[in-house]
Amino acid sequence: MEGFFKQVDKIKPLYDVTYKVMLFVCKLLLIADILITSVSVACRYLSKYNHAIHDPAWSEEVVLTLMAYMAVLSAALAIRRGAHIRMTALDVYFPKKLLKALDILNDVFVLALSIVMIVVGMKYAQTIGSKGSYVSMPFLSRFWLYFPIPVAGIAMFVFELEQIYNHIKSIVIKEENK
Repeated sequence: MEGFFKQVDKIKPLYDVTYKVMLFVCKLLLIADILITSVSVACRYLSKYNHAIHDPAWSEEVVLTLMAYMAVLSAALAIRRGAHIRMTALDVYFPKKLLKALDILNDVFVLALSIVMIVVGMKYAQTIGSKGSYVSMPFLSRFWLYFPIPVAGIAMFVFELEQIYNHIKSIVIKEENK
């Protein structure tokens, strides 16, 4: 059985690359968010002194859209690091095998959530999102406001598969070594 896990472990670099790409995208989104917000605040301040300078009308909607992407993508990244919110106060009172089973059950539920996010999120992006546009940018579809949900669902799915695999691997390898 250990040979099987060695073969599957060969795709770990794919998970690493996925994580790094998602992290890089989140960093770019944060930089863009900070720059747009800074320009917007500066323009609001400067418009008091020079009436020719105006706050870009599109800045608020773009910042909110970028924040939506960052929120859901960073939540998917937290799954890989095991940094998502969880209750561990009672873990010392439960047997290790029960904790491992509960971790796997939790991962299965989050995996199911990721599938819902992919299916329903894409449906919303294509239906509700495609029917509207941004108020300050009528040429841009609201599809982009709903699109982070299925994108994050895909990332969550990938990272949850890795988590479930790691849990099963830790159980099987321990049992083989006994």
